[in-house]
Amino acid sequence: MSQRNDNGWEPRTRLGRMVQNGDVTSMDQALETGLPLKESEIVDQLLPGLDDEVLDINMVQRMTDSGRRVKFRCVVAVGNRDGYLGYAEARDDQVGSAIQKAIGVAKLNMIKVDRGSGSWEDSAGGVNSLTRKATGKAGSVTVEIMPAPQGLGLAAAETVRNILELAGVQDAWTRSNGNTRTTVNLAKATYNALQNASQSRVPRRARKVQREADE
Repeated sequence: MSQRNDNGWEPRTRLGRMVQNGDVTSMDQALETGLPLKESEIVDQLLPGLDDEVLDINMVQRMTDSGRRVKFRCVVAVGNRDGYLGYAEARDDQVGSAIQKAIGVAKLNMIKVDRGSGSWEDSAGGVNSLTRKATGKAGSVTVEIMPAPQGLGLAAAETVRNILELAGVQDAWTRSNGNTRTTVNLAKATYNALQNASQSRVPRRARKVQREADE
C-alpha cells in the first residue's frame, strides 16, 4: 500500500515509491535505474528549486465541428544550471495553464547533460563545457554543440544559449542549420543534441531496463 508524504504526494510508480522510501536519494540514482520518470513529484523531491524558461508561446488554431478553436502552444525548458535539463511543449486554452503543463512534462523529460572539458585548450576534469561534439535535429533544424575552452562563454543564438545555461554549460561553440527562426525546432534540436550526448554514456543495464519498461 502506498504512503503519502508531507506534501500529499502518493507515488503511483515503482520509481516514485523508491524515492519516497529513501531507496533512491539523487537524480543520478533515479536515472541510473533505467525506470521511466512518470511523476513530476520525483523531480521536485530530488531536484528542488529548478529554474524554468519559457522559450516560445504561440497561438494555434484549428477547425472543429463547433467552429474555430484557439489554443496556446508553450515551449519550456527546466534545469538546475548544474547538469540537469528537461524540455517540453504543451497546449492549453489558457497561456498560464499551457506553461504549467509544459513545466510538468519537462520534468519528466529530465536528462543528465554530459558536461566536461572537451576542448584541447582545457585541462582535464572540468565541467564548464561538453566532453565531445553533440548534434541534434528537429524538423529542418540541425544544431551542433562543440566543446570550447573555459572563459569563451556561449557562442550561440538566444534560444540555444538559454537552454545551455539551464543545463549548466558555460562555454561552447554552436552551429545551426535550417529554418532557425522556428523557435520550437531550434529549442528541440538543442535539447536533442544534449540528450544524444548523454545517452551515449547511459549504462547498458539501464538502457535494457528502459527498453523493458517501455514494452
